[in-house]
Amino acid sequence: MRPVRAAAAVRRSTRRLATSAAAAVKREDAAAVVKLEDAAAGDNDLVAVKREHIEINYDPPAAIATSASGRQVKHEDTGAEDAKADDAACSVPDKRQPPHWREVLDGIRAMRAQRRAPVDDMGCSQVADRAAEPHVFRYQTLVALQLSSQTKDPVTAAAVASLRSHKPGGLTIDSVLAMTDAELDAHICKVGFHNRKTVYLKQTAQILKDRFGGDIPRTVDDLMALPGVGPKMAHLTMQAAWGVTEGIGVDTHVHRISHRLGWTKRLATPEHTRKELEDWLPRPLWAEINHLLVGFGQTVCVPIGPRCGECAVAALCPKVGTRRGR
Repeated sequence: MRPVRAAAAVRRSTRRLATSAAAAVKREDAAAVVKLEDAAAGDNDLVAVKREHIEINYDPPAAIATSASGRQVKHEDTGAEDAKADDAACSVPDKRQPPHWREVLDGIRAMRAQRRAPVDDMGCSQVADRAAEPHVFRYQTLVALQLSSQTKDPVTAAAVASLRSHKPGGLTIDSVLAMTDAELDAHICKVGFHNRKTVYLKQTAQILKDRFGGDIPRTVDDLMALPGVGPKMAHLTMQAAWGVTEGIGVDTHVHRISHRLGWTKRLATPEHTRKELEDWLPRPLWAEINHLLVGFGQTVCVPIGPRCGECAVAALCPKVGTRRGR
C-alpha cells in the first residue's frame, strides 16, 4: 500500500477507534477493586486494594488535528495562551521528524483509549496514596519507580500495597528507616533484584531525611544521585511527583516501540532513544509519550509476536527488527 493511501486508511481507522472508545469510557465504573498478590505473604492470599478509576482521555482525531499536544502541565499552569503556543509548536514541520508520525501517534492514542493496559491501573503513577500528605505521596511514587525496574506492573503494585499496609507507619521515610532489612525485604521479595533494592530503599530514605528535609529532590540531577535511580526513573518521578516534564522517560517499551516505528535510528540504549526522541518530538508531547507507548506495548505491540493484525497503524509501521507479527 502506498504511504499516502496507508496514511488515509490509518486516519479512517483512528476515527472509528476513537468513536468506539468514547462509548466504552462511558460504560466504565467510577471505581473498582483490584486484587493484587500480597508480596509479603508468600502464599495464595490476596489483598484487596481500592483504586480510583483512571480514565484515558486522549483527544479524538478531529481535535488532535488542531491541537496535537496531548499536553500535561504543572497544576498551576492553565493559561490558554500557553496551550495555543504549544499547539503551534506541534504543527511546525521538522525535517528530522519521521514520515507520518502524527497519523501513527493519533492511531496509538485511539487504540489506547479503547483498551486498558496494566499501566493504567497499576503503573507507578497510580499506586501511591493520593490521600496522603504531598511529601508522602511523592516519596511513595519514587519508591514505586525504584521497585519497578525489571518488574511487571502488577508485582510492583503488590509490593507498594504491602509496604503501605506496614504497621506501624505505612510507607513513609521514617517507617522504612525503622524497618529491619528482613522486614523491608519481606514486603518487596517478589520484585526483581529485591535484595539490592532493599539496600537502595534504606540508603535513599536516609539521604532524603538528612539532605532533603524528608521530601524527595526537585531536580533530575539530584534524583539521579540517589541509589539505583537512573534517567528514566528521574524523569518519570519529576513528572508524576512534581508535575514537571523535563525529559522523556524511556523504559523497555518506549525503547523497543520507538525503534519498531522508525522513530529512532539506533537501537542502542534507552538514553540514546531518549535523546533521539527529544531531538524531533515536539516538547509538549513529551509528558504523554511514556504512558502512551507503555500501554501500547503491554496490549498490542508486545515484545515477542506483536499483534500487528490488531494494530490500527500497521500499514504505516516499518516494523524495524520485527520478524513476525500476529
